Amino acid sequence: MLRQALVTVFFLGHLRPAPGTWGSLPTAAVAWMLLLFHAPPLVVNLAMAGSLVLWSGVCVILGGAFAEKVFGRRDPSEVVADEAAGQAIPLLFLPAQAFAVQGTQHAFWRLCLVVGVAFLAFRLFDIIKPWPCRRLERLSGGAGVLADDLAAGLYAAAVVQVAVRWMW
Repeated sequence: MLRQALVTVFFLGHLRPAPGTWGSLPTAAVAWMLLLFHAPPLVVNLAMAGSLVLWSGVCVILGGAFAEKVFGRRDPSEVVADEAAGQAIPLLFLPAQAFAVQGTQHAFWRLCLVVGVAFLAFRLFDIIKPWPCRRLERLSGGAGVLADDLAAGLYAAAVVQVAVRWMW
């Protein structure tokens, strides 16, 4: 039961519609909370790196044969540890502009916008799967489940870096 809870990110992968969106939410929520409480960049980066490593490990170890056995198919939609990992990438190494001045209403909306752009960009790239995302899905086992999401995260990171610098 613990393995299933982990690979589905505490059963969020069972929610419909769009289980991948539900699976991306915890990582984005952690980043949002850290930014809301004015965590320094190092803390945000450590949390996102930790999320990336944790969920990537879960996906590689449990996203292949175990998930296929439990859900009866390759790369089941219930497995969302890959989305939780990929979502961490655009939230890593945010530009200084993302860390708004404390105590202003403007700061609250800035952090909502930064995390929102990261979330939406990741989901968009995860869904449309630009090159080489679709090809990476063909890798075997949990690595194939994970690799396309990491690539989507890299695309989203580029969007976030440009957007945050352009907006402010």
